[in-house]
Amino acid sequence: MQPVELARKLAKEMDAHKTASVQRVYVPNEYTVYLSKQDRSKLEGYERSLEQELSGYLLEHARRRGYDLLTRPAVEFDTDERLRLGEFGIQARLVKPPAHEGEPAKQGEEGHTMVYSAVRERDRGRSKRPEQAVGALVSTRAVVSLEDRRYVLDGPRATIGRSKSVECVLADPNVSRRHAELRRAESGDWQIVDLGSTNGIKVNGRRVASTRLSPGDQVTVGTTTFLFDIEQ
Repeated sequence: MQPVELARKLAKEMDAHKTASVQRVYVPNEYTVYLSKQDRSKLEGYERSLEQELSGYLLEHARRRGYDLLTRPAVEFDTDERLRLGEFGIQARLVKPPAHEGEPAKQGEEGHTMVYSAVRERDRGRSKRPEQAVGALVSTRAVVSLEDRRYVLDGPRATIGRSKSVECVLADPNVSRRHAELRRAESGDWQIVDLGSTNGIKVNGRRVASTRLSPGDQVTVGTTTFLFDIEQ
């Protein structure tokens, strides 16, 4: 588990839990990071400074994206005995500060705790001999996150479109019935392929016919944009 990985996933949770009002986009301002007992013990002596550093990272991320915060982002570590070494969970909350001194803060609905694994496939690959790695299938799942729902796709292929028969249904008139396909490679990486749609695909604002996707990529099909991620 690396601090940079925590920062990226915290930013991902901020993006996934934004709430739009008439003129503003609000994001959670309190984040609890759950660690295994072993991982949390490694933070002894600098846990507080890391919380402050992650808070600053989220503040800058919100500024870059044009998000509104009710207060400066607060990050707090906690222990969850159910987590294994290298796993961590994140719970994001939108908390309104008290209107008057002495009143309790008003807390919005808590989101689900998302659990991530810090184990990277490239690290696994280094531990294998070349002959073992050839042809080895890495089983991962693609995650498509929209504002109102979340698809976890096992693969090895999953179709995105307007048709109710596809794996990832988007109710967008600008999306073709079978618009695009997510395909998993043997390495566990995923790519998206345009299936001859009318309005095409954009990844992070760039028009593509097909491309490899990375966690955190923003994919636009029709007028719908979703956040892409990979689960081990």
